Amino acid sequence: MASQSANLWVLLSLGLAGILLMTRKLKKAIKEDFGAFVEKLQLDPPPQPAPPKAPHPLSDLTFAVSDVFDIEGHVTSFGHPDWARTREPASQTSPAVSALVEGGATCIGRTVVDELAYGISGENKHFETPTNPAVPGRVPGGSSSGAAVAVAANLVDFSLGIDSVGGVRVPAGFCGILGFRPSHGAVPHTGCIHVSTSLDTIGLFTKDPNILHRVGHVLLPASFVAQRNPQQIVIADDCFQHLNVPPDRSSLVVIKSAEKLFGKQVLKHINLEDYLRSKLPSLKELRSSKMNGELKTSSLKLLANTMQSLQRHEFRHEHNEWLSTVKPAIHPAISVQLQEVLEASVVEIEFYKSIRDEMRAAINSLLKDEGVLVIPTVADPPPKLGGKDILSEDYQSRAFSLLSIASISGCCQVTIPLGFHDKCPISVSLIARHGGDRFLLDTLKTMYATFQEQADSAAKTRSSKNGPSREESAEIAKEKGNQAFKDKQWQKAIGFYTEAIKLNGDNATYYNNRAAAYLELGSFRQAEADCTKAIALDKKNVKAYFRRGTAREMLCYYEEAMNDFKHALVLEPTNKRASSSVERLRMLFR
Repeated sequence: MASQSANLWVLLSLGLAGILLMTRKLKKAIKEDFGAFVEKLQLDPPPQPAPPKAPHPLSDLTFAVSDVFDIEGHVTSFGHPDWARTREPASQTSPAVSALVEGGATCIGRTVVDELAYGISGENKHFETPTNPAVPGRVPGGSSSGAAVAVAANLVDFSLGIDSVGGVRVPAGFCGILGFRPSHGAVPHTGCIHVSTSLDTIGLFTKDPNILHRVGHVLLPASFVAQRNPQQIVIADDCFQHLNVPPDRSSLVVIKSAEKLFGKQVLKHINLEDYLRSKLPSLKELRSSKMNGELKTSSLKLLANTMQSLQRHEFRHEHNEWLSTVKPAIHPAISVQLQEVLEASVVEIEFYKSIRDEMRAAINSLLKDEGVLVIPTVADPPPKLGGKDILSEDYQSRAFSLLSIASISGCCQVTIPLGFHDKCPISVSLIARHGGDRFLLDTLKTMYATFQEQADSAAKTRSSKNGPSREESAEIAKEKGNQAFKDKQWQKAIGFYTEAIKLNGDNATYYNNRAAAYLELGSFRQAEADCTKAIALDKKNVKAYFRRGTAREMLCYYEEAMNDFKHALVLEPTNKRASSSVERLRMLFR
């Protein structure tokens, strides 16, 4: 009996210990302030002016600032303890912060940034990673992670961050809030640590478009401009094509909102890749130069490479003395990037700067004074905490291709949340020309409520369906076909791809995949026909040209096969299989 009692007490003790352990883990995972703050402080606004003078424009609002802004008497740590250890307290407060306090807002603290404000994940081993209130198991986005989290968790009304290559836009997208990146140079950068002088902007987070409008008008140049509605809303169709979010939850929300507010006549659809290719002559030179190396021919990928190269070069130039003297322990991913810049020549950097100038002219020409460009904010959902996805070349290439548009052009961009898809926040972005900041804020204020109505309606319509849509069913069939293909069950794969085509006959991938299975079975005429259909739907489908060339070669249509392989090489000059096929046919018919 005594032995049973002892066992019971042991079990109870273990149970209590388990509860205590889980409680501690939960507290560690989600702190009271979501881990957003590096330091709590208070900067109070001046007293309200006596009537009949108007009250301060930002009265009763609270805000936080990223740990890159100087505050008198406090050490700015730049996301790294070695930086804080080697710096004296600031002798004066950043003018941007002072302007907000003088405007009536109360600053309550400084927030976490990525290590040296350099990344886009929001993870920081020195200060711990702030918890994303929208999806706690995923990264909050960076570099201004804490500032975004403070707003998303309703700890402040708005916050300040820094955006060089996405430092405000990414965390806004990941946390499901509004994020505003002003035009380069629109908000003075004095009293704020530089990451990349030609890319840095001081940005804003909030949940309320009216607050963003109020704060923006305090920070932006004071010249009065009458409120205007957009005369043209340009949808970058190609940027939405590879998004994992259905069109009715992303681009169609903007399209339906624009039609409801302004009519169909304001809408314009473009292929942004084609537009940039025609407007940026330096990209053509870069694409064919040795500087390009193994880069693909995508204009946006070239812009992404340009942006990252400028960031690395300017960061190193700005902070090289500190890096060389202190030799801080830096995250390996950052360290590798900073080392790469040592190989960049002065000629290359000047070349990248010429691309920047051409890009600004191209976007300004496209949008003029009263146009906005619509793109996805981020290409993928926020990765899981501690994962490697966000460091992968593919993930960063997709992300930076979109982020480079505003960063390189210096234009203003606002991130707009559109609810959730697969339990992760989704958003779109509007871009206006360089200097069109007030116009962009006015446009957001006008369209925001309609955006939310359309997004809510799309979410309810999708959730009320009694099963997947035809497009979703087609994707399911395609995935089954892919698995059958991997298992070398060619005929079974063809059956699944055929099912996908019946459900959605406008998808080039389905025809292309079925052609691959036909090739394995030696059904070359069917493969040729499927590739021809895929090319008709997507004229840039490299795989379709290659597979049709293979089918035609087997059918002894050698000239046509050669033309297909050459076309694949034009679209993708680094395609080794296409190159070897061209060379093989040349050798055969010398």
